[in-house]
Amino acid sequence: MTATPAHPCAQNAALAAVASLIGDPSRATILSALLDGGALTAGELARAASIAPQTASGHLAQLVAGGLLVVDAQGRRRYYRIAGADVAHAIEALSAITPPPLPQRALRSRPAAIRCARTCYDHLAGQLGVELADALVARGILSRTGREFLVTAAGALWFAELGVDIELVRRSRRKFATTCLDWTERRHHIGGALGAALATRLFELAWVTRMEASRALRITVAGRIALDRLLRLSIRDPLSD
Repeated sequence: MTATPAHPCAQNAALAAVASLIGDPSRATILSALLDGGALTAGELARAASIAPQTASGHLAQLVAGGLLVVDAQGRRRYYRIAGADVAHAIEALSAITPPPLPQRALRSRPAAIRCARTCYDHLAGQLGVELADALVARGILSRTGREFLVTAAGALWFAELGVDIELVRRSRRKFATTCLDWTERRHHIGGALGAALATRLFELAWVTRMEASRALRITVAGRIALDRLLRLSIRDPLSD
């Protein structure tokens, strides 16, 4: 039996309900504090949002009920985290288009590791993601048209040497190479199947590694040397400062 599609009014009501959860300044601050992929207690989130613990508990209950957060209990402690990559991406997208742009002092308040390099869904974001995209375009490996990146003839050879099979990537059911507006950098990184394949290959080569309990990434020494050699790409490591 075919399921009956949801009525547009019902869909709009559900969208409005989620928007109202995110739209409260305290709840928005709580969500932003968890964007690095980590988990925090209610007390830590109350301090981050500059609100009373009782007020934070009420907001957290709403965010969990709305499917934006999940809670894990460990002994007496309850840890809250973003419910999934789709939620994190939606919040990042809203942050990126929020007028006026965040002042530099607000951007500097974001964890340095998250701004340097992180995952966005399954592709590379942060300074690493946008500078990698810029370098690939500047060197004629990619070209950009509208909301997509295209692989040039020279680029196909470059990716093959890196170990990325472009034709195999093209056969993916998802979009090939989309532009994805970066939440912290306010520039575009590479999304879609190509962005995922590129990230996977950098993990395989151990040029980037994951940081525990976070979407932040660490660029390894081997990765810094290779990216500098291949693309003249040099990104400061905030953890070495």
